[in-house]
Amino acid sequence: MQINVTKTFLPPIAEYERYLQDIWSRGWITNHGPLVNELELQLKERLGLDYLLFVSSGTTALQIALRALDLEGDVITTPFSYVATTASIIWHGCEPVMVDIAPDTLNIDAQKIEAAITERTSAILATHVYGNSCDIAAIQAVAERHGLPVIYDAAHAFGSRYRGRTVFAYGDISATSFHATKLFHTIEGGGVIARTPELLRRLALVRNFGHTSPTDFECVGINGKNSEFHAAMGLCNLNYVDKILQVRADLSAHYDQKLKGLPLRRPSITPGCDYNHAYCPVIFESEEALLRVVETLTFHNIFPRRYFYPSLSRLRYLNREFRTPVCDDIAPRVLCLPIYHSLSLEEIDMICRLISRSLRY
Repeated sequence: MQINVTKTFLPPIAEYERYLQDIWSRGWITNHGPLVNELELQLKERLGLDYLLFVSSGTTALQIALRALDLEGDVITTPFSYVATTASIIWHGCEPVMVDIAPDTLNIDAQKIEAAITERTSAILATHVYGNSCDIAAIQAVAERHGLPVIYDAAHAFGSRYRGRTVFAYGDISATSFHATKLFHTIEGGGVIARTPELLRRLALVRNFGHTSPTDFECVGINGKNSEFHAAMGLCNLNYVDKILQVRADLSAHYDQKLKGLPLRRPSITPGCDYNHAYCPVIFESEEALLRVVETLTFHNIFPRRYFYPSLSRLRYLNREFRTPVCDDIAPRVLCLPIYHSLSLEEIDMICRLISRSLRY
């Protein structure tokens, strides 16, 4: 038996095959096919959004967002995220400026953003870490005072809500991932959500090479489209999202019960956030304790993940150094434990027993 940090949810194969038969009969497999359009419509209806595009990945969503806003100069961001967040900023030709994280939620510390703003600052790009929403109200207040657009890396945040609305509804643009490791997935894929119809138009142009007609190109774009096969998986999986979210919440609660009393803690949930339990991160008292736990779990064919590690402020291709002491302290001590739809309570019991045993010796 092997237990990985995550395992892809797959719907009944017969449901997917029905979509495949329709795709074969039409012979239309890409370039904004009917299933792509249907998935976009269903996602907007489910999430209460007006403007959403289905794209090829969460990274593509970030790159399209940066291009659509035509950003230059510095982009304020977090050192505690997946590398795609920082890489997308650099890929676009901007400079990431790292602002340290809050020690409780592990999201960018909204109280430290303003001090990092200079005349070169063109935007704020913050990550809803593990699907736990940022302090959106505080970030928006800072952005409005300085006239800055806000992009949210919401790769983990499908199903999370803030003040009663999907977290995707906040910021000028929100980018999410529908990768196979996510609780809602389209095998490969992502979504980009805009606040205004004009931003949606820009995003749509960038997604499709800048085409305004077969022979005219308004702006620089990329091939950010996705296929009918990926949309079909998304349409299947949408039918199971409510169940997936409930199972995640139950598994997370069971972890909390079994880990109670051990020398570790869980990140705090942002006030106003209804969390999706996309991940099960724990913070140990030391890196040495974490490594001991990893060794024990791995020996028993259980594979957690050091996520996110190391701090992005230590990336070798950054052009300047940043002081991020909170992130530097916490990143080596964070471990994501296995959590996925088919994980059993008995398996969680075993994982927690092994963690307890590791921490006692």
